[in-house]
Amino acid sequence: MERIEQTESLASPAPGPAAQAALLTALRQVVAATEDMGTRFAEEARRMHYGEVEARSIRGQASTREAVELLEEGIEVLPLPMLAVLKETLQ
Repeated sequence: MERIEQTESLASPAPGPAAQAALLTALRQVVAATEDMGTRFAEEARRMHYGEVEARSIRGQASTREAVELLEEGIEVLPLPMLAVLKETLQ
């Protein structure tokens, strides 16, 4: 096993400007194409999964525990970083 010198960093390098711009563009597209459920996300995801309401694209907040419970129920969720800049206008 190769020894890592203390001067070497284990962290990944920060993404460059092009990668940051691509992430911001993708996140803005997600925000524009989904309905914000806020803290009701887990509840609404379950209602859609069990056919109580029509399926649609939603986003919102869920605790780690809620996200794990959704996954255990077979409900697909994807955590995304939501940056403060996304609260600005989408133009």
